[in-house]
Amino acid sequence: MKETETRELKKSLAELKAGLISIVAILNKHGKGELWFGVQHDGHAVGLDATEKTLRDVSQAIGAHIEPRIYPQVTLETLKNAVCIKVVFAGQETPYYAYGRAYMRVADEDRQLSAKELENLIVSKNQERLRWDNEVSSTAVTELDESKLKRFVERAKLTWDTPENALEKLGLMRDRKLINAAPLFFTEEPMEMRCAVFGTTTSAMIIDRHDFRGDILELIEEAQKYILKNIRIGMRIKGLYREDVPEVSMEALREAIINAFCHRDYRDPDYVQVAVYKNRVEIRNPGTLFGGLTLADLRRGHVSRRRNPLIAELFRRIEMVEAWGRGMPLILENAPDVIFRETAGLFIAEFLRPSFLAGEEAIGGRIPVKTAKPAHGSEKTSEKTSEKTSEKIMGLILENPEVTIAELSETTGVTTRSVERNIKKMQEIGRLRRAGPDKGGHWEVLK
Repeated sequence: MKETETRELKKSLAELKAGLISIVAILNKHGKGELWFGVQHDGHAVGLDATEKTLRDVSQAIGAHIEPRIYPQVTLETLKNAVCIKVVFAGQETPYYAYGRAYMRVADEDRQLSAKELENLIVSKNQERLRWDNEVSSTAVTELDESKLKRFVERAKLTWDTPENALEKLGLMRDRKLINAAPLFFTEEPMEMRCAVFGTTTSAMIIDRHDFRGDILELIEEAQKYILKNIRIGMRIKGLYREDVPEVSMEALREAIINAFCHRDYRDPDYVQVAVYKNRVEIRNPGTLFGGLTLADLRRGHVSRRRNPLIAELFRRIEMVEAWGRGMPLILENAPDVIFRETAGLFIAEFLRPSFLAGEEAIGGRIPVKTAKPAHGSEKTSEKTSEKTSEKIMGLILENPEVTIAELSETTGVTTRSVERNIKKMQEIGRLRRAGPDKGGHWEVLK
């Protein structure tokens, strides 16, 4: 026998208080476990002097000092001729408290939860009830556009009879009332999206701005069309025909746009935004990463933590997303240089524009794909390569402000001296500064 995340061993009842804390820590992590008295931490059973009264005392201590109340099984067990007490417990009413404090099991140790961790635990417990997309809507069934609902039902390969029955099949009714996800798909103009084109790499000069109103499916299509209209389109010969090729993968952009609407925080009144700069395209949505995900987690591939699972399920029904969380891998496969970052309550997916990095001027909005890279050996090539390296460095710093010179060198594939030279240049033009000491400090990106 050994200690694990679900089993705690105590030598004697002198450790009763610590044992109760372990019960709480295990319950908050796993929902069930066992506690032994009379067994050393190394698993050796030493036994103790216990009677039926001892079992009652342990049960009463659990009842008096653990909240919410649990009802464990407390029994006498014999291990290698040693009499021990075994406590088997379970509970789903997290968070549990011992002596007024909450704990969490980490390996075989019990760690007191911080206020933020406790808040996350409570939110996680009530996640289903607190989800925005699952709350009852103020919109009535009669306010829905029946033609939109019927088209969706047909696309989802369901049988149409009445609007109410269709909504029930889609899981969009509760107590004969609509829930919030329904109006996003089936009313006239439930939401707004903001798009803009900028003349430089900053937002200082606006060339075009357009606000779109519509349902969630309409706005996804409008976002794609707006980007296509404002980025360069290359071409390549495929057989006997010419094939248009956008400079940024539309597969990756489409997935990022769908993710923006699917995973945004709908309690935030801000809008999904599409920003086209000279050097990049940004897809922004209100709400940072959900469920403890980090930017590094996204890079690992098959990760899917859904803030709005009902909205995601509606997308899945019409095959706009997969149930297996393939969205992020698809983006990374089609746009491996994509940069993800969080700022001011927004999640941003940034796609670099090769036309800017290559320094090509399009004629009539088109550039040949094969000329999208500069010729080797020229002074202009060197400048553009340096500019591209600088953009990569800036993107990595935005993802991790504490990144080191060595890490930047390894990730970008250039020497540490080249990284230092690029950083110095960005500091001189006021785009970057160092905060704190050289060791242990962090970078700050300036607009």
